[in-house]
Order: sequence, then C-alpha cells, then structure tokens
Amino acid sequence: MNIFVARLNYDTQAGDLRYAFEEFGEVNSAKVITDHYTGQSKGYGFVEMPNDSEAREAIAELNDEYLDGRTIVVKKANPRNSRSSNTYSSTYSGSSY
Repeated sequence: MNIFVARLNYDTQAGDLRYAFEEFGEVNSAKVITDHYTGQSKGYGFVEMPNDSEAREAIAELNDEYLDGRTIVVKKANPRNSRSSNTYSSTYSGSSY
C-alpha cells in the first residue's frame, strides 16, 4: 500500500520516515518530496508498505502523531489522476501573447 505523509518537518529525511513506519512492518520505500531546483523538502512524502494490514495499522497509529516536532497527517495515498484534467482544453481561446 502506498501511504501519503503530510505536514513533515522540513528537516525530516526519508530515513526518518522509514524508521517510523518500520515499527509496524516491512517498508519497501520511503521518500520525502523535494523542490526540483532548491532540494528543499516540500513537507510531504510517501511510504510504500507491501502488507496492507500493517500499512493500515501504521496509518491508524501514526496519523496525528509527532515526528521531528510536527504533528503529521498519514493516510492512504490516492492514485494519481491523468494530467489531462489539469491542462487547458484544446478549445481554449485566450490570447496567444
């Protein structure tokens, strides 16, 4: 199960996420999302756990708990939607600059 973790301290690293979630079972991966240009954390990340029951337990136990001095939000990650819903329609008639 892919797990979304938000409200991370900007100093929290992927290893910190992994360590927190390993208390509940095997962790395939842990990633803190960073700005492409600055490398600064965006304050959220993802954890992948292969066992769904362990993942659900981790979500229940870690949501609204403290990690590195911040109360984090932990929930099942939603699958990404296609980008087509986020782009302009092909019938857009705005100025071309």
